[in-house]
Amino acid sequence: MYTAKKQNKNKPKMNERQIFEEQLVAMLPHMRNFAFSLTLNREAAEDLMQDTSLKALDNQDKYTDNVNFKGWLLTIMKNIFINNYHRLVRSNTVVDLTTTQYLLNSSHSSHYQTPESCYEMLEIIKKINNFSEPYRVPFKMHVQGYKYNEIAKKMKLPIGTIKSRIFLTRKQLQKQLKDYKYV
Repeated sequence: MYTAKKQNKNKPKMNERQIFEEQLVAMLPHMRNFAFSLTLNREAAEDLMQDTSLKALDNQDKYTDNVNFKGWLLTIMKNIFINNYHRLVRSNTVVDLTTTQYLLNSSHSSHYQTPESCYEMLEIIKKINNFSEPYRVPFKMHVQGYKYNEIAKKMKLPIGTIKSRIFLTRKQLQKQLKDYKYV
């Protein structure tokens, strides 16, 4: 016996665009949480959510129904965040041609150094130089722009060891410099 499904006559059938948009709206709380965890700033998180939504809507044709929608959206968000971060770092990197040859990430407005900022930078450099060589060297190389695999190859260590040492050095440095407003 054949039974036809009854369609609600009051509710028109939704097209793919409307379904996609509803899924996107339903994901907003998850997107907001993830964006905030990346940016640690509410306004930046909202901007990231907006960029992600626009990118997802522009690329709706690339989404297939058998793919995890949440994973697809959060991957877009993560990639936008990474690209924006790299763009920011590239635009703010200044090469110091002194004998120490550090790559300093500072804004272009830092051409006018105050005595306090010079003192703070010297303190930061001093703290970095106090780390033991196995931690100091990969950290400095990372700050200079080397990729993890390049550092691992040069130091003849596994990439996981390099990542771990850089992470631990960064965390320790943050702890030691917690009183500075820009760390």
